[in-house]
Amino acid sequence: MTPFPKDFIWGTATAAYQIEGAADEDGRGASIWDVFADTPGKIIDNSSGDIATDHYHRWRDDIALMKSLNLNGYRFSIAWSRILPEGRGKVNQAGIDFYSRLVDGLLEAGIKPFATLYHWDLPQALQDDGKGWQRRGIVDDFVEYTDVLSRALGDRVKHWMTLNEPLIFSLFGHLFGSHAPGIQDMPNVAFAVAHHALLAHGKAVPVLRANSKDAEVGIALHLQDVTPASDSESDVAAAHRYDSFINNWYLDSLFKGSYPQDMVEMFSYFMPPMLPADMATISTPIDFLGVNLYERRVVGEGDEQPFINVRFVPTDSPRTSFGWEIYPPAIYNVLKRVQRDYAPKAIYITENGASFDDVLEGDQVHDQQRVDYLKGYFEQAGRAISEGVPLKGYFVWSLMDNFEWGEGYTRRFGVVYTDYPTQRRIVKDSGKYLAEVAKNNAV
Repeated sequence: MTPFPKDFIWGTATAAYQIEGAADEDGRGASIWDVFADTPGKIIDNSSGDIATDHYHRWRDDIALMKSLNLNGYRFSIAWSRILPEGRGKVNQAGIDFYSRLVDGLLEAGIKPFATLYHWDLPQALQDDGKGWQRRGIVDDFVEYTDVLSRALGDRVKHWMTLNEPLIFSLFGHLFGSHAPGIQDMPNVAFAVAHHALLAHGKAVPVLRANSKDAEVGIALHLQDVTPASDSESDVAAAHRYDSFINNWYLDSLFKGSYPQDMVEMFSYFMPPMLPADMATISTPIDFLGVNLYERRVVGEGDEQPFINVRFVPTDSPRTSFGWEIYPPAIYNVLKRVQRDYAPKAIYITENGASFDDVLEGDQVHDQQRVDYLKGYFEQAGRAISEGVPLKGYFVWSLMDNFEWGEGYTRRFGVVYTDYPTQRRIVKDSGKYLAEVAKNNAV
C-alpha cells in the first residue's frame, strides 16, 4: 500500500464550458467556444456546450456526488462571460451569484474550491475587439476580470489558478485552428497569444493576493514527459528541442524569467514585441504549480513536426481511446524533473485521466481500464512524494463525462458516467475506486 501525506487533496477537475450548459441564461455573454461550436464542421459530432451536463442547474447534486466519492477538493473554472458578458465593463451579478452559491455549497460539504480563472472560453466580445489574446490590451481586461471575481469570492476561495494550459489554447486555437477561436495563421500569432497570456497571469497574481488574503496562487500547465527515441546525437537533440518548445517555454519563463534561449534563437523571426519589464512580470513568484499530465512523447529527428524538426516514435504501450499512450512512470518523471529544475514551493496534479469507450450496463459501468490507469498513475505520484516532491493534491480529469472540446460528446473521461438524454449520473467502477483511495488516503 502507498500512503499519501496527511491533508493530501483528492479531487476531480472540470471546466465551465464543458459542464455548465445554460449558455443563454442569466445574462451570460457568448464565448469563443459558443461561436466555434456553432460553426459547421468544427465539432466532430456537431454538438456544443449549450446544455453540456447541465451543471448550472444540477450543481447541488454534483456536489453531493463529490461528497459521496469522499473528495476533499474540486477544481472548476469560471466562465469569464458569465461575470463580464462583454469581457470588461458591466458586471453580471447573476453570474457572480452562481459561483458564490457553488463555493458555499462546496465549503458546506467539506470540499475545498480550487478555482481556475481562464479555461479557454474567452468572451466573444473580446475576440471581436482586436482578436482577443492577440491584442496586448487583453492583459488589462484579464486583470479587470480577476479583480471583479476575486473581490467577490476571495473571502472563501483560497486556491486560485490564473490560466489553464496556455500552450494548448495558443497553439490549437491560433496556429492549428482545431480549437476556438479557430485561427490558422503564422507562428507569430501563437507566440503573441502565449506571451500575452503569460503577462496576464503575472499581472493577475498580485491582484489575487490582494483580494484573497492567505490564498495560494498558481497556474496549470500542460506538461509532457519527453524521451529520446535513441541515444543518437540527432535524436537526443530532437527530444531537447521538443521538450524546450512544449515544456521549457512556460516553465523557464515562469520560474527563471526568460524564454529558453534555443527557442528564442530558433523562432527569432516570430517572437512577439516585448517590453523590458515583461519577463519580470511573467515570473512573479507563485505559490504552486499545477501540472496537467496526459502523455509521454518518444521523440526522434524528423519532419513530422516541421517547426522543430522532430517525429514521434510509436511504442508498444497500451493506449486510451484517444490514442494517448498509457505510461504511468511519465507522471513520476515529470514531477521529479520539475522539482529538480524549477523547485516550486508546491505542486498539484491539476489534471490526469483517460478516455475509454465506456458502456452503461443497467446501472453500472465496468471501466476496469480506467481503474488500472488511475492505480498506476497514483502509485507513481506516491513514489515521487516519497522521494521529496512537494505534491499536495491530485485532481482526476474528470468528475463526469462532458463536452470534450473538438471531440464533442464522443469521448468519455469521467469517473462518473453521464447519460446525456436524461442527464443521469452513474458512478463508474473508477469512481468507486477513487472514492476508496480518497477515503483511505492510500493506494
